[in-house]
Amino acid sequence: MTERPMSPQGGAAAPAGGAGGFTSPWAEQFGFSRAVAAGDFVLVSGCTAWDDGRVRFEGSPYDQARTAFGVALAALAGYGLTAAAVVRTRMYVTHARDVDDVGRAHKELFGAVRPAATMVVVSSLLDSRMAVEVEVEAYRGAVDRSGEPGQP
Repeated sequence: MTERPMSPQGGAAAPAGGAGGFTSPWAEQFGFSRAVAAGDFVLVSGCTAWDDGRVRFEGSPYDQARTAFGVALAALAGYGLTAAAVVRTRMYVTHARDVDDVGRAHKELFGAVRPAATMVVVSSLLDSRMAVEVEVEAYRGAVDRSGEPGQP
C-alpha cells in the first residue's frame, strides 16, 4: 500500500522552498517539492548551494556540498529527522577532480551513519556555477546496521 505524500504537518508535500532561505527558482516551473514522505521514507529532492538568486561558494565544491547537504538536512528536520535517519545519498559532481572534496564533506556529515551512497560525475547542472547537487533519503523507522561489515 502506498501512502499519499504528506508534509510534516500531515498536509500536502513540502514545497520546494528551501530551509533557511534557500529556495529553488525551478520549483514552480518544474512542479516539484523539496521533500515528500512516502510511508516510513522521506525523500529529499536535489539540493544545491543556490540561495537568493545566486550560487553560494562558487569555485568550492566542498563548501557547495556542505551547503547542499545542509539544505537537505533542514528539509528532513521539518519531518523531525536528523542525519542519523539518512539511509541513502546521491551526489552529482560536475568534475572528477572534485570527488575527494565532495566525499570529504559527505564523510563529515554522514561518516557515523554510513548510508548507501552514490557519486557520479555529470556533464553539467542547471547553472554552470554549480559544482554539486545532492539527494537524500531518510527512513523514519529503526535502521538495523548490525549486519554491516565493520559495524558492531
